Amino acid sequence: MYNLLKGKRGIIFGALDENSIAWKTAERVHEEGGVFVLTNAPVAMRMGTIDQLAEKTGSVVIPADATNVEDLEKLVLQAMDILGGKIDFVLHSIGMSVNVRKGNHYTDMNYDFTTKGWDVSALSFHKVLQVLYKKDAMNEWGSIVALTYMAAQRVFPNYNDMADNKAYLESIARSFGYFFGKEKKVRVNTISQSPTPTTAGQGVKGFDGFIAFSDKMSPLGNATALECADYTVAMFSDLTRKVTLQNLYNDGGFSNTGVSQEVVDAFEK
Repeated sequence: MYNLLKGKRGIIFGALDENSIAWKTAERVHEEGGVFVLTNAPVAMRMGTIDQLAEKTGSVVIPADATNVEDLEKLVLQAMDILGGKIDFVLHSIGMSVNVRKGNHYTDMNYDFTTKGWDVSALSFHKVLQVLYKKDAMNEWGSIVALTYMAAQRVFPNYNDMADNKAYLESIARSFGYFFGKEKKVRVNTISQSPTPTTAGQGVKGFDGFIAFSDKMSPLGNATALECADYTVAMFSDLTRKVTLQNLYNDGGFSNTGVSQEVVDAFEK
């Protein structure tokens, strides 16, 4: 390990169980010397095993609903109090579609479900950024990362309204990132990860087939949750101080591959 985050403090949203990217990121941040608080919605915490992660990393868990500004304000103030100062890094790893869970087709959505999923998956990121900004909670040259997926740019039919949510999430990162960078020297980026067998990812119809396809399409193969965690650590570190407003692909080259020989071979059989 390289002590890339020694002396740095942060907040990690969305760790649910050992399969989640936020969980792997927390482990890697801990290994690189960073300290942090963990947070998730109370309902999600009941589904997962976040307390085990907290014990392993010596962290405090603060329940918070990321769609509730009052909860976020309390979270940020408590985090600074517990960690002893302003924040250096934040990971937003939150996503949920009620329409996907209920099996509603994109052409026949329940709009109340759509609004809920949009609030949890995308607008929550604006709320997190706004609270951090108004509370002046971030140190200069701090780093904020949100996880996304390239369905924000391309059609993946079964990804449903989560594609819209991710497109909005990425726009928020650019728009709010401009002001955070200009006025507070804080960088804001999104990481577009390979399809990953997390709890949320496995809820997408046809996921197993698609993850296999993606692996065959990617020159380097799919990026794992741990490899995404490594990339996130690099983005939190001082080695990437001038990287901001970017959507960064961590997908083994999938995003720039038109077709691979493996896929051609499969169709020619």
